[in-house]
Amino acid sequence: MLTKEQFHEKIAHGLRFLDGATGSNLQKVGMPRGCCTEEWILSHPDALTDLQRRYVDAGSQIILAPTFQAQPIPLERVGLADRTEELNAQLVQLSRSVSSDVLVAGDLTTLATFLDSFDEANFDLMVDQYRRQIRGLIDGGADILAAETLMYPLEAEAILTAAELEGAGAVLYTFTMQPDGSLFSGRDAGKVLRELEESGAAAVGFNCVAADMMTPYLISKLRRDVKGPLICKPNAGIPVIDPDQTVRYPMSPDEFAGIMAQCRQNGASLLGGCCGTAPEFIAKLKETLA
Repeated sequence: MLTKEQFHEKIAHGLRFLDGATGSNLQKVGMPRGCCTEEWILSHPDALTDLQRRYVDAGSQIILAPTFQAQPIPLERVGLADRTEELNAQLVQLSRSVSSDVLVAGDLTTLATFLDSFDEANFDLMVDQYRRQIRGLIDGGADILAAETLMYPLEAEAILTAAELEGAGAVLYTFTMQPDGSLFSGRDAGKVLRELEESGAAAVGFNCVAADMMTPYLISKLRRDVKGPLICKPNAGIPVIDPDQTVRYPMSPDEFAGIMAQCRQNGASLLGGCCGTAPEFIAKLKETLA
């Protein structure tokens, strides 16, 4: 894995573009809603590699391995908890097969839907969950780790602890947050991100926030506290639910790229997309910033 210093050196030499959404794009090619994404991908590897090649062709320099909820508790639902390390390693290796010219990030996320509370009583459990996943990600050859869509500071601390215990290198942290710059736990996001920086995070920021005219303001607000690389990975606007219950994201690649250009101007270092985005969004973003 890259160290934090090696990762920062790559940013200094032009590392800028992350990838976009994975799950919503896989659903377009047949992945059922509500399934175990990681299990489905291992049965349909071409669906993932085709998508990730399109991201690389569009300009993504970092692609996230599809290990979003590959922690033991979620995998237990499909009887795969005992294969946690193996599955994480396999999924990283699958993403690695796409290109040798990009960084592959092992992806981790919140356990909010699987735990009844985020307090010290569950801290050791969270650390154990993330340690097993991180061990598999390292064994699979991940260049960096990306903890995304986090909600509570304590789970970020659990990931930080697990990463240290497993000897991980560069780790990125992004929270989903409210437009005023607060986390859903009520904490001020800027202060939490600053604390993570001081504890060794390689980069911090947000994802899964609707890209709109408030997003550049949010970047400016966070930049007051964040001194290092700042990640901006929003959704393609506010989702709309159609009469047939289909979730649709209304923003076009041009609109998305325009807002992201303002985010870059306001201090964002690493740019990508979350829900509703696709390779076309990354291509337009790269073209706009060129």
